[in-house]
Amino acid sequence: MELRQLRYFVAIADSGSLTKAAEQVFVAQSALSHQLAQLEAELGASLFERSRRGVVLTDAGQRFIPHAVAILRQADEARASVRADEREPEGKVIVGIPHSVSHALALPLLRAVRARYPQVVLELTEELTGNLTRQLRTGQIQLAVLFDDGQLSGFLVNRVLVEQLSLIEPALSRSRPRKAKTSITLKQALSRPLILPASPHGVRPLIEQAAAQAGYPQPPVEADISSISILRTTLLAGMGRTLLPVMPLWPEIQSGALTARPVRQLARTLAICSSADIPRSLACQAVARLADNVMRQLSVSGAWVDAQPWEGSA
Repeated sequence: MELRQLRYFVAIADSGSLTKAAEQVFVAQSALSHQLAQLEAELGASLFERSRRGVVLTDAGQRFIPHAVAILRQADEARASVRADEREPEGKVIVGIPHSVSHALALPLLRAVRARYPQVVLELTEELTGNLTRQLRTGQIQLAVLFDDGQLSGFLVNRVLVEQLSLIEPALSRSRPRKAKTSITLKQALSRPLILPASPHGVRPLIEQAAAQAGYPQPPVEADISSISILRTTLLAGMGRTLLPVMPLWPEIQSGALTARPVRQLARTLAICSSADIPRSLACQAVARLADNVMRQLSVSGAWVDAQPWEGSA
């Protein structure tokens, strides 16, 4: 298996055509087809299905492409690490951010990287936490903000913030406080049906674990919604309530359309994670340190509402 074969494979998958892929990688189509055939022979599986319209990945191809992308990215990072000047990191870094974190972190992190490391190309991807975990293990992304739910084995884990969870529901009146000062118990929060992310994504494992530890029944769930935008629309339509940090829905809470009541002893720990098996490039290390600083500064300044720096316990 050669790197050029992987590049050709990815190019074909991206373009959906042998002809277009050959043009992209500047080789003759016959040479491209020959290298693909050798790769398929080595793997013992067909990677594409051919048709008059082009080519599409087979099931085997779908399983193989994340590995091919990861291998190529690691090769690029290895070359960059040899050439890089430690005083000026360069290269591409892909950071995965959960839906419920992107509103607080995405723009500040992008601005910080551009200002501090102009030679680093930052790619931000917003995904469900379960997907981020898989992508981090396979090397499709280099860093991810994950929730420390006891399932982060195999990762390098830097715990950064502790974020309070609140019961968020439609306001009965716009005159009600936007963010109630009085907190409620976990038992009160679980007393009525909730809208939560589908298991095992987002805060769902944390809430289920908290209920089990307290000896309560599992949370009553009336709808599984893993999209913040759909959840927002649902809550604003008066169709339920959820348990989340306030930041993903902060504009609606500020406007008085939604209310939020902190749930006592219910918080999540946010960590910056990377694979323990894949070496981090200098650029990746620099972005990880900067992300830590940005997250802590946002919490200390109050811009990241209901978050505080992690100090050794949640």
